Amino acid sequence: MDILLSLPNILTLMRIVLIPVFILVFYLPFKDAHIVAAIIFALASFTDWLDGYLARKLEQLSPFGAFLDPVADKLLVACSLLLLVGAKELDYITVPAMIIVGREIVISALREWMAEVGSRASVTVSYIGKVKTTIQMMALMLLLSFYPSQSWWGVLGFVMLYVAAILTIWSMVLYLIVAWPELMKKS
Repeated sequence: MDILLSLPNILTLMRIVLIPVFILVFYLPFKDAHIVAAIIFALASFTDWLDGYLARKLEQLSPFGAFLDPVADKLLVACSLLLLVGAKELDYITVPAMIIVGREIVISALREWMAEVGSRASVTVSYIGKVKTTIQMMALMLLLSFYPSQSWWGVLGFVMLYVAAILTIWSMVLYLIVAWPELMKKS
């Protein structure tokens, strides 16, 4: 129970709890609902960085946290992308959304398979993955707040989402290159 109640794990659980709140606020019928939703998204995104920092700093790394943190991240990003794809005002956002979600599925499956063959450490998070995540979170926050057709901040978010999609492909290729020798082994 102590592992569950560590501050990093509480922050991760808080990120998961914020997801339905974020979705509900996104759909509320008031003028600045999208901005409030973006603030909730930003808070949840910040907890992603903070829980990892605190887990290392306080030496509270745990298998539960290592499992739950990426789940919380993927849920937050996937829900955000689905909300944005569903917003009729945002044309051409489906392609980067499919790339980002598709990559997450591929890499999750690859990590699971690599763990089964005892090579999980070879597909850990890379520097490119961290840069991609930072750009992706900033892009989503901007797109949740501003429409590209109404603000240059929205245009910046749109461009950043495409940059994140390109980095997503790049990081996936790097992961696949590392895993390729294991994938090509004969059983």
